[in-house]
Amino acid sequence: MKLKLIPAALLTSLSLLMSGCVLNVGDHGSSGHSGWEEQQQANRDNIAKLSIGMDTQQVTLLMGTADFSEAFVTQASAQDAEQQVQVFFYRTQWSKGDGKTTKEECTPVVLRNNKLIGWGDAAYKMI
Repeated sequence: MKLKLIPAALLTSLSLLMSGCVLNVGDHGSSGHSGWEEQQQANRDNIAKLSIGMDTQQVTLLMGTADFSEAFVTQASAQDAEQQVQVFFYRTQWSKGDGKTTKEECTPVVLRNNKLIGWGDAAYKMI
């Protein structure tokens, strides 16, 4: 009889322990600082440290991995040589409570031929 109670007691103990495990992912409604809020603030702080003319390595060292990126090469013309354009998007503001980062929540950082030429919507619209 005692041998039958041991597995039952063990099973009951394990189920009580497991009932306290809760995982909360992507809750933008909490009042405390979460990882995404801290990352947004760090991105805003780092953007303020950017300088026109920084190279790609300096930008990525300061800013870290972008949330989104785009790149293309312009066609050479009679007046202009071919140019490489890169745009890194870093999350800087929260707008939707869907738990997903969108480009609208990001600040674009624009590089041409591996040199920083600007950031923000105005720089992105000029490419």
